[in-house]
Amino acid sequence: MTEQRKMLEPLLGVVSVALRVVIGVAVLGFVLSLFVDDIHFGGLGRSVCVTSDGMSADGAGMDTVFGPKAGVDVSSVPRYCTTDPSAGQKLLQAAGTLPPVILALGGLWLLNRLLQGAAREGVYTARTASRLRVLGWWTLVGGLVAAAAQAASQAALLATLAAADGASPGNVWDVPLLSPLVGLGLLTFARIVRAGTAMREDIEATI
Repeated sequence: MTEQRKMLEPLLGVVSVALRVVIGVAVLGFVLSLFVDDIHFGGLGRSVCVTSDGMSADGAGMDTVFGPKAGVDVSSVPRYCTTDPSAGQKLLQAAGTLPPVILALGGLWLLNRLLQGAAREGVYTARTASRLRVLGWWTLVGGLVAAAAQAASQAALLATLAAADGASPGNVWDVPLLSPLVGLGLLTFARIVRAGTAMREDIEATI
């Protein structure tokens, strides 16, 4: 095992195995969904559901059912479901379900590509810095796009399942904080790696 590969372990091995497992499970799930009725690829089943976070209800009936302790109130958030969804409703559900999955799979693939390349070519190289920058932009922009897609699809899907004045999507867009911070951190480290690469090249040229 080279020094570069030793430096990147155990993350290199974990990411490589995780990527293979995820791809295997995804392929297996897709194949089984074609032949088994109770298996639905990507969590997209026969029913379509959405939660209305903008409204809630409470009352004595809920206290009886859920049994809270003294001084504790129980509220319920409605969840709208249909077992006979239209093609448009299925598309809206997919638009909210698939972006986070694509973001995670793409990020895992880019991270594996980064680590494998760094193990072969070295950590302080222009290619490693470039791959690190790509991963940073994917995490930063992809996290925001996935959150926006989920919010828009949830609001649109709710509009197809509830009366115009019967439900409110509420604050459906939970602005992600972790992915932008991680993305900015990766972009910063990309600049550090690029600077280190330039310093190493200057030293080698001097020697």
